Amino acid sequence: MNAHVYQPPIDQLTWHKSSYSSEEGGECVEVAARPGTVHVRDSKDTTRAALAVHPTAWTTFVEFAAL
Repeated sequence: MNAHVYQPPIDQLTWHKSSYSSEEGGECVEVAARPGTVHVRDSKDTTRAALAVHPTAWTTFVEFAAL
């Protein structure tokens, strides 16, 4: 038997912008976490496709970027 997990469409996800982002825009990303997937998109152009990665890959990236 196959189980289907409901994933809301990208436009229905709750997106979070970095606290380092200024109100003027700039180079920033937004992140939306779902069980099993972390979605990342450009905050300046939210109509473009979002990148979807496994949570462990996202954690590894964030830890590396924080160095």
